[in-house]
Amino acid sequence: MNSESIDYLSGKGYISCGNTDPMKKKQVYVETYGCQMNAADSEVVLSIMNDNGFGITQSPVDADVIFVNTCSVRDNAEQRVRQRISTLKNYKRNNPGVLIGVLGCMAERLRTELIDKSNVVDMVVGPDEYRKLPELVEDAFNGQRGIAVKLSRIENYDDIMPLRMEGVTAWISVMRGCDKFCTFCVVPFTRGRERSRSLRSIVQEVERLSARGFKEITLLGQNVNSYHDGEFDFADLIRRVSEVDRTIRIRFMTPHPQDMSENLIRAIAENDNACNSIHLPIQSGSNRILQLMNRTYTVEEYFSLVKKIRDAIPGATLSTDIIAGFPTETEDDHRQTLDVIRTVGFDGAFTFKYSPREHTKAWEMNDDVPEGVKADRLNEIIELQQNISLKKNQTLVGSTVEILVERESTKSNDEWMGRTDTNKVTVFPKDNSHIGDLVAITIDRCNSATLFGAIAKEPNTMNDYRIAVNS
Repeated sequence: MNSESIDYLSGKGYISCGNTDPMKKKQVYVETYGCQMNAADSEVVLSIMNDNGFGITQSPVDADVIFVNTCSVRDNAEQRVRQRISTLKNYKRNNPGVLIGVLGCMAERLRTELIDKSNVVDMVVGPDEYRKLPELVEDAFNGQRGIAVKLSRIENYDDIMPLRMEGVTAWISVMRGCDKFCTFCVVPFTRGRERSRSLRSIVQEVERLSARGFKEITLLGQNVNSYHDGEFDFADLIRRVSEVDRTIRIRFMTPHPQDMSENLIRAIAENDNACNSIHLPIQSGSNRILQLMNRTYTVEEYFSLVKKIRDAIPGATLSTDIIAGFPTETEDDHRQTLDVIRTVGFDGAFTFKYSPREHTKAWEMNDDVPEGVKADRLNEIIELQQNISLKKNQTLVGSTVEILVERESTKSNDEWMGRTDTNKVTVFPKDNSHIGDLVAITIDRCNSATLFGAIAKEPNTMNDYRIAVNS
């Protein structure tokens, strides 16, 4: 999001904004919260609106319509959106002609509450109803507030080319929904059941992105490796999109361990541009808790899967998701999770305190782990993982890594930020490189999250990198 615009909207001294010229296109601005899937959905929304005669703006102060694309996976994400809606209420009071729409998972989950209680939201639209947005916007301009939150068993926006404004990396949503019904997860209730796009349409989208000069593509799905199109599975999809343009890196997320087949592991190993980084959520190191979560695998099965990945793809990095304080989690369960982190040696982890979500099975369980205990366990997990991540990154100091230049560093206009094939964030002086370049960077220091270096004087030292990640 544009932080400068948000600060403006939350400040004092509002001025009239939006389009006052009836001959000019109405302008749409989208703020996105949550995961990459939400970011991909925002691109679909922009495409739909653009195709229906609306203009796109990068600044909310120029917008006639502000969409807030939301996430409901965890409570803190919802609270951020609630705060944002509260800010927009004050903004709209001074700019009554601006429409506010809440999109996505939170819209699906809270529905009428957002319309009836916020007194600021003009439309609430779930993730399967984006095609109705132009009509709902026109109705809202005529004073009619609207809700469209019906889930679909077929909608996958297969025929819509997402509107991507800039950059060299792109997300492609290849399937929607989830059938796993993990007891803590609201996704099946906010995004519906699994349905996949056609392999042909995805390949065509990759071809178009290649023609436009994109250098990295991430295939997205709530449970992406359950993708299925007739006789084709996710391994087939990886092979096909990798073949389109061997200069484009291919990533994917988020997979489920149950669907991480040996065929898929081979597909990654066989294609050099299929990135050697795999996000593999374990959630807990306790088999008892995994069963309560309905995760459909054991710790032992997870270890076996990790071994298969590392045997087939030497140097592959692994990241994971972990929830602290799931209902009935004991200190022993927590210790087992710490043991798994040590045993696997993840390169990184997304860690969260458990938060109950309505409609899930876990909602019916007693949320009996005190918040203070959750926080202590989460902090212990974070500290352990940061130490492991730091040690892994330290093995790369002195080596040369290949980086795709993505954008300017957030801390300096004189530096680039990019990532390795194994998803290591790297910051380095710009020198003569440009966004979209693949450059060899010699690493001279690091912390637990980032590598730092400079353009290599001898780019042929890339073998140093391969030796380091295999050690």
